[in-house]
Amino acid sequence: MKRKIKSVAYSVSVLALAAPAVVGAQFEKPGGTGLPESSLYDIIQNIMYYLLMMVGIVGVIGFAIAGILYLTAAGDETRVNKAKSAMLYSIIGVIVALAGLVALNFAEGLLSAQTKF
Repeated sequence: MKRKIKSVAYSVSVLALAAPAVVGAQFEKPGGTGLPESSLYDIIQNIMYYLLMMVGIVGVIGFAIAGILYLTAAGDETRVNKAKSAMLYSIIGVIVALAGLVALNFAEGLLSAQTKF
């Protein structure tokens, strides 16, 4: 009997101590978890902007390296051709990154149904 009273007392005290937290959780604003409140579209858009930024940076660095290769070729035709092809690929990479940016903005315009002229 004494053990049962003790367990009931412990249960009541735990419930009394937990009650403010439970009641407070009912009135907390959504987003109190610290997680972002973005939509799936915003998350994908941010990832794509990050990837496009990285492709652009790599393309510009590749273009600079191709320029250095061209300057240091000293007339060697194989090294000049290698530098020219590296420069061409870098330019193509930057163009692809810019085309991706245009495609993202176009998709955003279509999905938001707003005219941005």
